[in-house]
Amino acid sequence: MTAAGGPARLSRRGLLGGGAAAAGVAGAFAAGRLTAPETTPVAGPVASYPFHGERQAGIVTPAQDRLHFVALDVTTDDRDELVALLKAWTEAAARMTNGESAGPVGAVDGPGNVPPDDTGEALDLPPSGLTITFGFGQGLFVDADGKDRFGIADRRPEALEQLPRFSADVLDPARSDGDICIQACADDPQVAVHAIRNLVRIGFGTTAVRWSQLGFGRTSTTSTSQSTPRNLFGFKDGTANIKAEETAALDEHVWVGAEDDPRAGWLAGGSYLVTRRINMTIEVWDRQPLESQEQFVGRTKGSGAPLSGGEEFTEPDFAMSGSNGPIIPTDAHVRVVHPDANDGVRILRRGYNFVDGSNDVGGLDAGLFFIAYLRDPRTHFIPLQRAMSRNDALMEYLRFTGQALFAVPPGVAEGEYVGQALFA
Repeated sequence: MTAAGGPARLSRRGLLGGGAAAAGVAGAFAAGRLTAPETTPVAGPVASYPFHGERQAGIVTPAQDRLHFVALDVTTDDRDELVALLKAWTEAAARMTNGESAGPVGAVDGPGNVPPDDTGEALDLPPSGLTITFGFGQGLFVDADGKDRFGIADRRPEALEQLPRFSADVLDPARSDGDICIQACADDPQVAVHAIRNLVRIGFGTTAVRWSQLGFGRTSTTSTSQSTPRNLFGFKDGTANIKAEETAALDEHVWVGAEDDPRAGWLAGGSYLVTRRINMTIEVWDRQPLESQEQFVGRTKGSGAPLSGGEEFTEPDFAMSGSNGPIIPTDAHVRVVHPDANDGVRILRRGYNFVDGSNDVGGLDAGLFFIAYLRDPRTHFIPLQRAMSRNDALMEYLRFTGQALFAVPPGVAEGEYVGQALFA
């Protein structure tokens, strides 16, 4: 079985009029729509990632440039309807990641007296490295009163609970939690939006959108083939992130082990997904001196090297002294979240920048949509976030306005549907 998120294969999206190929090379797309890929462009069709595989794609897959993330509430009480939807979603996701339409007929080839089974806005576009990743929230297992909704309450992972509130949290319930999440990443925003739009459309009557988030400009590197991107504070972000090539680290920190939770064997080989919507106080940050900004982060703004010297990937020297104490301040972000200060814990980050217009006082409603995959939120995220809340100098410039936790099942084999082991 091919591992999803592994080496990319090539595919084309059929165009109007039949089998004409998408013109241009990978990364050479319509002006204003796509950014160039981090890897060397290849002439011909755009790379696509298979939906089926040992792991779900969109976790260790090289992070694409665009995101559309949605959290949904399940509105039906019928288990069979929910399973039927998961099957329909699996079929549609497999088609769309292969560069095909959401439905078997398509946007223009069906009868004119019924709605088409694809919305059509991606009809002329290549697959653009689309990945679609599904996760299940606590609310899928039990309702607010603790009632077993679909006969799966006894299979809810022990770690799948509502995240606690942390310092600087101003959480909006309308931007938090959810029964099911779908993450669509691509190198074209329209391809990602098309995927979520059609999956939501297929779910009408069974699910309803709780919240969604668009993202651009990945803020993490998930492969050694990629360069480190920058966040909206202007700093390189994700330098020390776990990479797809670090298989031992993935097994230790990202993938759920078969022995981790006896009642949630269906999750073995999967992961947990944490989202945090982090609003940055952009205007306040922009008035800080460069030296102060670098002290807050613990790295230089230009190269991303630690303040203790070297290059971007040089390990920080936290023992090095400066004229006024440690050269990397004790409350610098890089020190507070470093594995050495957190029992060796690492997470796989996969976040994106966002700008959602302006807020009610005229500032930018902008920041980082934090996405992280990890083996256990109780050991790999909650302690890390608490340490950051207590000690991190960056906290003065951050406000957390939404959060959610989901259990992400392992990959889907041919002939199966996403989450099948949970409902079997």
